[in-house]
Amino acid sequence: MTAFFYYYEKFGLEARPGTYALLLSSATDAEIRVGRLGNMRLQSGFYLYVGSALGPGGVRARVSHHLYASPRPHWHIDYLKPHVTLEEVWLCHDRKRREHLWARFFSSMPGVSVPMPGFGSSDCNCEAHLFFFKSRATRDRIQDVLSAQGASAAAMG
Repeated sequence: MTAFFYYYEKFGLEARPGTYALLLSSATDAEIRVGRLGNMRLQSGFYLYVGSALGPGGVRARVSHHLYASPRPHWHIDYLKPHVTLEEVWLCHDRKRREHLWARFFSSMPGVSVPMPGFGSSDCNCEAHLFFFKSRATRDRIQDVLSAQGASAAAMG
């Protein structure tokens, strides 16, 4: 069976469409503005942001965008980037938009909270695409959640 979920360091991403999750760390409790969504109080700990990249450049272009602060923020995550450190990137290469499914899976993990309803999900019905963990989610924990949920033919599609 082909593995659909991969862990990557900050480099080595392919320019193919897919869904990704960014594991971010924060050492601050600053309050930040997230565009029209409003203010968000950061917490020391870890954030997991879920998105998809189905257009030109795929996951490589989107994650490369997320590596640097944006002079003109476009997405909610662009407002968060200057205040966090990218630790890991999890992804699955395919043309199917899985970000909503992944958001549902991550939101059900024990110890996870939604720091700001609507973050990253203004164009869908998900509560959010950003999740907070006080303690770092291990690679095994993330892999287990994605693998268990992606094991069915419908999810792997």
